[in-house]
Amino acid sequence: MTRPREPGAVVLEFRDVGKTFHAGKRAVVALRQVAFTLRPGGVTGLIGPDGAGKTTVMRLAAGLLAADAGQITVLGLDVARDALAVQAAIGYMPQRFGLYEDLTVQENLDLYADLQGVSHGERAQRYRELMHMTGLAPFTTRLAARLSGGMKQKLGLACTLVRAPRLLLLDEPTVGVDPVSRRELWRIIDRLVEQEGMSVLLSTAYLDEAERCGQVVLLHQGDVLQQGAPGALSERMAGRSYQVTAAGIKPRALQQRLAAAPGAIDAVIHGDGVRWVTDQPAPEGVLPPDARVTAAAPRFEDSFIALLQTLDGGRRIEGPMAGVAAAGVKAAPAAPVIEVRRAQRRFGDFYAVRDVSFDVAQGEVFGLLGANGAGKSTTFRMLCGLLPASAGSLRVAGVDLRHAAAAARARIGYMSQKFSLYGNLTVRQNLKFFSSAYNLTGKPREARIAWALEEFDLAAQAEAVSLDLPLGYKQRLALACALMHGPGILFLDEPTSGVDPLARREFWRRINRLAESGVTVMVTTHFMEEAEYCDRLAIMAAGEILALGAPAEIKARAASAANPTPSMEEAFIALIEAQPVEAA
Repeated sequence: MTRPREPGAVVLEFRDVGKTFHAGKRAVVALRQVAFTLRPGGVTGLIGPDGAGKTTVMRLAAGLLAADAGQITVLGLDVARDALAVQAAIGYMPQRFGLYEDLTVQENLDLYADLQGVSHGERAQRYRELMHMTGLAPFTTRLAARLSGGMKQKLGLACTLVRAPRLLLLDEPTVGVDPVSRRELWRIIDRLVEQEGMSVLLSTAYLDEAERCGQVVLLHQGDVLQQGAPGALSERMAGRSYQVTAAGIKPRALQQRLAAAPGAIDAVIHGDGVRWVTDQPAPEGVLPPDARVTAAAPRFEDSFIALLQTLDGGRRIEGPMAGVAAAGVKAAPAAPVIEVRRAQRRFGDFYAVRDVSFDVAQGEVFGLLGANGAGKSTTFRMLCGLLPASAGSLRVAGVDLRHAAAAARARIGYMSQKFSLYGNLTVRQNLKFFSSAYNLTGKPREARIAWALEEFDLAAQAEAVSLDLPLGYKQRLALACALMHGPGILFLDEPTSGVDPLARREFWRRINRLAESGVTVMVTTHFMEEAEYCDRLAIMAAGEILALGAPAEIKARAASAANPTPSMEEAFIALIEAQPVEAA
C-alpha cells in the first residue's frame, strides 16, 4: 500500500474528473472534467440543483466509486490506488445513514466502533465527547427507532465520528430535519472544525447554509461553475435585490405579479411583502402604483438563482392552473372545509397528538409546522383517513372521518413525505394507474393524462422509469398524480424536502395557482421561508398546538426587546425552545 504523502495545503483535490453511468443503452454523464481543491480546516459547501452531481462527488471522494477519467487525491492518497486507505482516514455520512433501529443509541455506537477498529480503551472518552457534543447523553438506552428525525441525524454523525477523521464528508446532513435540529447540527460541525481541526465537505439544499461555509463549489449538470467565498458571489447582486410591499395586495398576489415582470430573476414572499431580484435596477412601470420599494442586502441565494436561471432558461409558471378541479371548485361555503376538534391519537400510553383543534377555509393555504416528532405527519394521516383518531372529531369536505373515511378520501389529494409512487413504472404508467384508481376511464382518463404531462412539463419524461427521475421531476409527478381526480383539498407532507431551490420555487408557484383556483391546501414544511407562503400557520410541539395564526402574528408573538422583528425561523425556534426539555 502506498504511504500517504504530506497533504500540505490541500486535503482533497479533483483533477479533471469524469464519471458516466449506464442504464441499459442510455448513458448518463454525471461529471465532466470536474476540478476543485479543499484546503485544511473550515467547511466547504457543495451546492447545485438536483442531478448536478453532488452525491457522485461525495462517493468518488470516499472511494466508493471509481472515476472514469482524471485523478482524485485525499489526504495525500490517490483514491484510485488506495481506496481502502482513504476510507480508513476519512468520515463519510451519506444521505441515508445506516442506523440500526432495533439497537439502542449505545449499541449503534459500539457497532460502528467495532467496524472502524476503535480500541476499547479509546471508546469511553470518545463516547463521552460525542454524547456531550450531540446532546444524546440522556438517550443512550433508547432504541434508534424511537428517536426523532433530528436525533437520528445527530446519532448518525456521532457514529461517523467514533474515530475522529481529518476529512469529513457530509451529504445533505440536514435534509428533512427541523430548524432547531439543523442549528444544533451546525453547532456540532463548527465545533469539529474549530476544536478538532477537521476539514468538512458538505452538500446542502439550503442556501442559507451555503452562506455559513468558508467557500462553496457550485455544480451544474456535472460541471463546476464556480468556486469561492459565498460573500464574493453574493456581492455580484448588489443593487438588484429589493423588498416590495403594496397596500391592499396580498403578498401571494404581489409575488405572482413581480415574478411575471420583465427582467425578474426571483420573487419570493418575505415577511409582509416580496423579496424581488431583477437583472437590472428595478424596472419602471411594472409595480403597483402604491408599492413601496426598498433596497435589500444581496444574499448568496440571489446569486445562485440568477446563475441557474441564466443556464436553465427559468421556465415561468403563470396564470390560473387549467383543469385543476375536475369535480368543480364551488364558491366558498360558510362552514370550514377542514374541521378538527380536540383530536387525539395514542399509540399505547404515548400521545402523538393531544387535543388539537383548528379550522381551514376553502382556498386557504394552511401550514402545519413543528420539530421532528411533533405530531404533524400523524395529524395529516388522520385527516387523510389513513389513521383513525383515538378521540375527538375530524371533518373534511363536510364528511365525518369516523364514519365515512373513504368518501372523504375521494375528495382529497395526498402527497406523502417520501416518494410513494411506483418506481418501476414509467411516468405515463403512474399517471394511468392513479387516474384509474380514482375511477377515470376512457377519454376522460386520456385527457387527464395529457393535461398532467403538459401542465407539469413531463412530456419529455413520459416513458422514463419513475425511479430514475431527478428528485425535482419525481416531485412534479407525485403532485400530478395527487391531482388526477381534481380534488378540492390537497394535503402536502413536507413536499419539498431535499429538492433544490429552483424546484421549490416552481413547486410553490403551482401551489399558489391552485389556491387562487379555490383548492384548499394543507402543508407541512421545515423550510421557514415556505411558511411565509401560508395564509395561516399552526406550530406543534409534543403533539399539541403552541401557536395558531397568520405568519405575521406568529412572528409578533416571538418578538422581544432584543429582537423586535424576528424572522419566521427565529420565531419558530423561540417558540419551540420555550417548551420543556424532553426527558429520557
